[in-house]
Amino acid sequence: MSLLAKLWDLLTHLGKHLLEVAREYGAGIYAFLFLIVFCETGLVITPFLPGDSLLFVAGTLAGGGVMNIHLLVVLLILAAVIGDSLNFALGRWIGPRVFRSQDSWFFKRAYLERTHQYFERYGGRTIIIARFVPIVRTYAPFVAGVGAMEYRRFLLFNVTGAVVWVALIAYAGYWFGQVPVVQKNLTLVIFAIILLSISPGIIELMRQRFKRAQ
Repeated sequence: MSLLAKLWDLLTHLGKHLLEVAREYGAGIYAFLFLIVFCETGLVITPFLPGDSLLFVAGTLAGGGVMNIHLLVVLLILAAVIGDSLNFALGRWIGPRVFRSQDSWFFKRAYLERTHQYFERYGGRTIIIARFVPIVRTYAPFVAGVGAMEYRRFLLFNVTGAVVWVALIAYAGYWFGQVPVVQKNLTLVIFAIILLSISPGIIELMRQRFKRAQ
């Protein structure tokens, strides 16, 4: 099975896969989720990992008694904060020369450029806003490091964004995931969450194209 097919299977059957991990490894589900959130936020080579949908489904499983929701939220906030901090450190270490790099299998210049535009528009608040935007979420702390943002300022945005992002979506899954209509249409809910997550990027892309067409 190709990477794309595996990713598609993961996204369309996220609830089933997480439940299987919980049944097989018990408390190991916490470590599994911690690792995914850490990698999705901390490594520029893994922006394709599920973020918002993962938090919602994890919250849904916690609502069903599979996990402790409060422990889950604390651990995933910690994963998101540590991930962003690592990404920031990598950006500071690599420096501005990354903007001269060409595309490769793990690096897409367009993603970096898009994230840079967010910083141009929103400044340091990008770290918080980016938590809710796939791909930008992965690249924002990296770009902040490249731009040599003061770490104490970055850490404030980092922690604030992580708390809001994880708590809001995980608790939403916890409270609404047990609603029968949500349980029966979980795949549709996941794609709705993904669509809402990428909508800011789509709107920005359309706005830029409209501006160039004028």
